[in-house]
Amino acid sequence: LTNHPECIVMVLLVDERPEEVTDFERATNAEVIASTFDRLPEDHMKVTELVLERAKRLVEQGKDVVILLDSITRFSRASNIVVTPSGKTLSGGLDPAAMYKPKRFFGAARNIEEGGSLTIIATALIDTGSRMDDMIFEEFKGTGNMGLVLDRRLAERRIFPAIDLLRSGTRREELLFSPEELRAVWKLRRVLAAMDPLQATERIIDQLQKTRSNLDFLSMIDRQFR
Repeated sequence: LTNHPECIVMVLLVDERPEEVTDFERATNAEVIASTFDRLPEDHMKVTELVLERAKRLVEQGKDVVILLDSITRFSRASNIVVTPSGKTLSGGLDPAAMYKPKRFFGAARNIEEGGSLTIIATALIDTGSRMDDMIFEEFKGTGNMGLVLDRRLAERRIFPAIDLLRSGTRREELLFSPEELRAVWKLRRVLAAMDPLQATERIIDQLQKTRSNLDFLSMIDRQFR
C-alpha cells in the first residue's frame, strides 16, 4: 500500500474469528471481505467466488489487484465439506475434487499483457496435527512463485518478522537482482546456513535497520563476508 498506492488490495478472510476481521479492518486501508467461522461452509465458498470475479473484472479494466487470502487451508476445508463426493478419498479425509475450486482461485493470478495484473498471496496452515491440512499444503506446495515460512520459535521470542530465512525464497530470483546483487544474496544464504537460525534472523534484522535500501544492505553484507 505504501510503495504501490495505485494497487487495489483486497483482504479475504475465510473461516476467521470476528475479532481478527475487526483488527484487519482497523489496521489497514485495504478492502476487507470476510466470512467468519460462524458462517456455513457454503457462505465461505460464495464469498471467495465473488471476490475472485470482482478482481477479474478490475484486472480487465487495467487495474493491478492484490488479494491476500487467509487462509487457503480453511478455504479448502470448506470446499471439502460442500463438494459432491467423487468416491475417492486422500489421506486425512480430503476428497480430490475438493481441491478444484481452491486451485482455480490460486491459479487465477497472472500478469496480463497490455492490461492489469492479479497477485494472490495466500497463507497455509502447517504443523496443526491435522493430516488433511498437511495434504492441502502439499497440494499447493511448489505452485507459487514465492514462499515465505514463519518460525514459531522466533515469534515466541518476540522476534519480528518471524521469518525462517533459509526456507523462504522466490523462484527466478535472478530476474530481480543484478549479477552483483545475486552473488551477494547467494553468499548471504551460505553464511546464514552455517548459523543458528534464531541468531541469524536477529542479526539480519539488526543489519537491515542500519541500511536504507536493499542495495545498501547487500553491499554491506558483501563487504563483511568478502
